[in-house]
Amino acid sequence: MKKEQEQILIEKTKKLSVKEAGAYSFMDGFGLRYVTPYALAVGANNSQIGLLSSVPGLLGTLFQLFTLKLMRYFTRKKIIFWSVFAQAVMWLVLILAGIPFFILGMKTSFSADAVIIIYTLLILVGAIGGPAWTSMMRDLVSKDRGEYFGRRSRISGAIALACMFIAGFVLDYFKQTHVFIGFIVLFFIAFLGRLGSALMFRKHYDPKFEVDDKKYFTLLDFVKKMRHNNFGRFVLYYSFLSFACALASPFFAVYILRDLGFSYTQYMITVVANSIVTMALMPIWGKFADRYGNLKVMKICGAFIPILPFLWILISLANSVFYAVIIVIVLEICSAIIWSGFNLAAGNFIYDAVSRERLAICSSYFNILNAVGALIGALIGGYLSSHNVTILGWNPILFLFLLSGVARVIVYFVMSRKIIEVREVKYFSLSRHIFSEVNLVGRKLRHLTKDILESVSLRKFFESMVSESEHLFSSNPNNFAKNN
Repeated sequence: MKKEQEQILIEKTKKLSVKEAGAYSFMDGFGLRYVTPYALAVGANNSQIGLLSSVPGLLGTLFQLFTLKLMRYFTRKKIIFWSVFAQAVMWLVLILAGIPFFILGMKTSFSADAVIIIYTLLILVGAIGGPAWTSMMRDLVSKDRGEYFGRRSRISGAIALACMFIAGFVLDYFKQTHVFIGFIVLFFIAFLGRLGSALMFRKHYDPKFEVDDKKYFTLLDFVKKMRHNNFGRFVLYYSFLSFACALASPFFAVYILRDLGFSYTQYMITVVANSIVTMALMPIWGKFADRYGNLKVMKICGAFIPILPFLWILISLANSVFYAVIIVIVLEICSAIIWSGFNLAAGNFIYDAVSRERLAICSSYFNILNAVGALIGALIGGYLSSHNVTILGWNPILFLFLLSGVARVIVYFVMSRKIIEVREVKYFSLSRHIFSEVNLVGRKLRHLTKDILESVSLRKFFESMVSESEHLFSSNPNNFAKNN
């Protein structure tokens, strides 16, 4: 194939990938965002919520090791298609988990356990295509990755935003009659969205790729050497950060829906606030990262990540649901500003730090260790919240917010400084930038003040006052110097 023809196919696939992200957003907005509310609706407790938020991710990433073997025998496009198609079907199976609770009246933990198991399978089959997709997109997007993926995320985020709005209203409508019908509607639409993604992947162009066995190394080899190489230190930092965040993050929805008593619409509004800001900032962070480096974005945003759980404690000061909603919206906006940049930069850092031949395997190991950290954190958080471990009489979940914040501070200051940028970027100093901006504002204010004084002839007024009072100093020429 000629280079010009291949470039045309690549550009078409890049545009098609944006449309595929839009189809994925239907699964995200109608499905993934409402799995935790679904589990709570069938009676899941805090420990089960912790498992729901961590076990699927870990097992899914472990199964990505099979992807590396599949890539020896099948094209990346074929692996991705069957992975996504199987994930679409699992949304129909997930609906069945609610039948024992809602239809048969079994008020035991059976349905909650079924949700965990089925959702784990849903994430597992979808994760198998992850390394193949990452490898293929690296070949398709060779430059300005931050800008491209930022724009892609903005478009998919806009669609997910609309989906979440509709989903929240649907659940609140059926909450008055039979909420299970609402979840059936949501998950069926999620099935259709993911099915659409699968069909679009069949039209993707997949550049020729062959697995080089000489580039292969085991997970154990990676773990042994990760402290001594830059990418390994990045994986350690991200994995420990996942542990620190997972101490509290699975229980934000629990705290909002169960402890604060938010309706599904109010819950949706807070999630939407986060999505709007994320959608708006993704392209901006992408351009900034392309110019100044992904590591710079991670360090700037990472410095504020520890503050977020401390701010969540402020919700306890609200004396009504209305004020609680306002506080949560503000916190979700702050969270979106920080995490939109961090997650985008971290994802693109992998593309820069790893060679084409090793990208699939390195991204798999990254996902596995990240999921291990999240699992341990969620299990600890679930145990502490379920056993009412408190401090100073606080709600157990508020205690988890405090614990998570302290852990994030330690991770940031101990590990983030050990990572270095892997490509040439322009120099950017946040403190110097802030200082220069302050100086610029100061100069503008001084010029503005000067113009105002001149416009009202205050200078002449003061000059006349001085001339009229000169006789006061005529007898002693040192008087002016002393007063000045």
